[in-house]
Amino acid sequence: MFRGAYSIWGRDMLVLRRSILSELLAVMAYPLTLYLAFGVGLKGYIADVGGIPYPVFIAPGLISMTAVNAAFDESAWSMWFHRKVQRTIEEYRVTPITVYDIVIGKIFSGFSQGAIKGVAVAVVIFFMTPFRFQFSYLLFYLAYIVLGSMIFSCLGTICGTLIDKPENIGRVQAVVIVPLIFMAGIFFPLSAYPTAILPFIKALPTTAMFEGARQALVYGVFALNYIVTLVITAAVTFALAVVTFNRKMSE
Repeated sequence: MFRGAYSIWGRDMLVLRRSILSELLAVMAYPLTLYLAFGVGLKGYIADVGGIPYPVFIAPGLISMTAVNAAFDESAWSMWFHRKVQRTIEEYRVTPITVYDIVIGKIFSGFSQGAIKGVAVAVVIFFMTPFRFQFSYLLFYLAYIVLGSMIFSCLGTICGTLIDKPENIGRVQAVVIVPLIFMAGIFFPLSAYPTAILPFIKALPTTAMFEGARQALVYGVFALNYIVTLVITAAVTFALAVVTFNRKMSE
């Protein structure tokens, strides 16, 4: 069981290994630029948030953002490229590999690459800021990262399955993914929102991920309500990814 998914995941990891240095350099540029611009450039103008320095406040969110963005990118572009250019998906379909194997393999491929790239950014940020945490907090934090990366990997798989023009993947990311990430309070506390819209913001799965991850890593708080939101969202997006891919392949 899942042998086919493991084979697909292993293939994608071999491809990543060939270009790991360039991939890491490319993926670290954006979050580190944001960290330097906001965390370093504005730290003298922004008071502590919740009793912690502003660079420390935004660090968990930038690490999480790197992981989920990489998970989405890898799943979306890998699925699209293997479906439209290399036709690898068609080759998979004539083997004993099932639809579940393909989707699960691509999801875990996206998740794995997101984790690797998130760790790379975390190492650099930890050297640039006095951000320190207890090891037990890290275990709580990883629960949010794992679920969040799975969600974004599923969303990327859906986009890579449905979208035929490559430029539309970038449009989905710009119009849907990026706003969902930035609305989740990476750079500011959720209390900055008006009271009327705050419940809607808190209901977003991205808020559950980024705010929950920050509370876990900085304060050691394990917010069960956020975890429940992420588990439900992960289950729904996985089911949608399987159904979407199965219908697309049957056309």
